[in-house]
Amino acid sequence: MSDLTPQSETPTPTTDKITQAARETIYLCNFRVSVDGEWLCLRELNDISLTPDPEPAHEDPKDPIAIERLNLMNMAKLSIKGLIESALNLGRTLDSDYAPLQQFFVVMEHCLKHGLKTKKTFLGQNKSFWGALELVEKLTPEAGEITASVKDLPGLKTPLGRGRAWLRLALMQKKLSDYMKTIINRKDLLSEFYEPNALMMEEEGAVIAGLLVGLNVIDANLCMKGEDLDSQVGVIDFSMYLKDGGHSSKSAEGDGQITAILDQKNYVEELNRHLSASVNNLQAKVDALEKSNTKLTEELAVANNRIITLQEDVERVKEESSYQLESRKALRSDSAADGQALGETRKQLKEETLLRLDVEKELEVQIGMKQEMELSMKMLEKDICEKQDALVELRQQLEDLLAINQQLSHKSQSADAGSKQKSEVIARLEEKINQMTGTVKQLETSEKHLVKQARNLNSAAGKLLQLQQ
Repeated sequence: MSDLTPQSETPTPTTDKITQAARETIYLCNFRVSVDGEWLCLRELNDISLTPDPEPAHEDPKDPIAIERLNLMNMAKLSIKGLIESALNLGRTLDSDYAPLQQFFVVMEHCLKHGLKTKKTFLGQNKSFWGALELVEKLTPEAGEITASVKDLPGLKTPLGRGRAWLRLALMQKKLSDYMKTIINRKDLLSEFYEPNALMMEEEGAVIAGLLVGLNVIDANLCMKGEDLDSQVGVIDFSMYLKDGGHSSKSAEGDGQITAILDQKNYVEELNRHLSASVNNLQAKVDALEKSNTKLTEELAVANNRIITLQEDVERVKEESSYQLESRKALRSDSAADGQALGETRKQLKEETLLRLDVEKELEVQIGMKQEMELSMKMLEKDICEKQDALVELRQQLEDLLAINQQLSHKSQSADAGSKQKSEVIARLEEKINQMTGTVKQLETSEKHLVKQARNLNSAAGKLLQLQQ
């Protein structure tokens, strides 16, 4: 599982879906997350039996959504347990820089994002759990203080940032478990924000809410004024929970140890591939935004030229109007002789005035379009900056995962010696398969010859029958 930020080309519904998907968690449903004591165990679904162990009996063990819920619940168990144990061993008030606390908030964010319905906004499609957290204020009046504090925090511009701030304030008040139980018990209200098979709508959500009670034993003092909660990229650090080599040697021997190491190695390689693909997608979207920005700059230049042209037309109309007024004054002295010419001049003056008004209206429209283009360019520049920051963060995470991959590669080298004998057996089996394949091909060739001869005999028999008739 990794978090990506997606991502964009020109704002169409398709690219909005891509952007939304890039900001969401990619769940690797071909792996199962299980808890072995205080360690994280990863097993590929093709290599293990799919009999439901802790899962409810009515769920399909191959259902990707059910696997996602179970994985998130197990990750929440590990995160909460690790946070409580490390905080008690630390023996002091926790702050925002404490790594287990950061991982806890990341896991809770993933749990609250699971199964969210897509909301269409002015800027496109958006998914945020802030709307669901606002329900707590209606169900529990004492939670209104937290909601008001979140809305008054400076620097929070997105619903995602407000939701993150709400989680931190609720943890400091030691009310997070109570508030989560309150909204989970009202599934009729949550159905407005979540799909029916979301984690908050199923039994896993109630389990996580019960686990949160244990966090009431720790004290946290989190300062959020200088923290950028809007643009943070929350990625679960599996290296804090993965089994190490010493623990694996104590818990399993022989093939069990090799399987565990290979499972972890395969998982990290899969995670690397997903992160690399997400980085490439984000880079392509940044390039598309730069092209779009260049195009908008060119359109703005054309609009500026058009405005200059319209201003020149207005000046010309003003000059012609002044000239017509002067002509009208000169004609007033000889109104009796040139009455007809004066009428034509008035008519022409009226037409010129109407033309001037039309030009002024068009000038106002062009000015409005210019302002809209400038606003859209500022928004695009801000979006580009955010995506570049996300790219830097993802590249750093990719480097960390590559380091983990190298460690696992060293571990897997020790298992290669045992797998060489299996490779030799496989090679001999492949030779026998190749021999059998050659025999099958020869049989197929002989069968084709027999079919051909049978056809020739049938045709000869048909000719004989015709001759007899």
